[in-house]
Amino acid sequence: MKLAKRLILTTTALTAVAAGTLLSATVGQAATVQSARHGVDAPAALKVPDGNRLTGVFSAAGVQTYTCTDGVWKLLEPAATLWAKNDRSHRTVALHSRGPVWVSTVDGSAVNAAAIANSPKTGTIPELLLQSTATRGTGVFAGVSYIQRLNTHGGVAPATTCTGTDQVSVPYSATYTFYKPAK
Repeated sequence: MKLAKRLILTTTALTAVAAGTLLSATVGQAATVQSARHGVDAPAALKVPDGNRLTGVFSAAGVQTYTCTDGVWKLLEPAATLWAKNDRSHRTVALHSRGPVWVSTVDGSAVNAAAIANSPKTGTIPELLLQSTATRGTGVFAGVSYIQRLNTHGGVAPATTCTGTDQVSVPYSATYTFYKPAK
């Protein structure tokens, strides 16, 4: 990609992560600019502790897969693709799966996390605050400290009973925000 196009992507905050061409420092700057324009609205219970800065805002679509355990649906795993929040072409920049883990398809960096707070929403999976348990690589997910799952739609386990080892995948969408310690 030519330098001029890189500058356009960065300055218009279409996030360089989606284009997959800039270093993670530039990616963080682009996401922060995007945040300033669009804001991140989270319930008080899901606020990220002071001393952390927003470094990425991504839209996601996928499924929440449930398995039958003793006649009740239990979450088995999520599976979703993430793209830069305002990228209308939805170019995949990360994959989200069991762990939970997010892996960049651009630079291979990854972050594992565990939920530390939730905010229930009627008719959809809850919004979450997750804290990083491990990161790898030097890219966009390197050093991530917190993740928020916001603006959730769908993904709720069936209300019906189940039998045997049945599995069902329920579509969902969300916005994931990533934070790193402020320097």
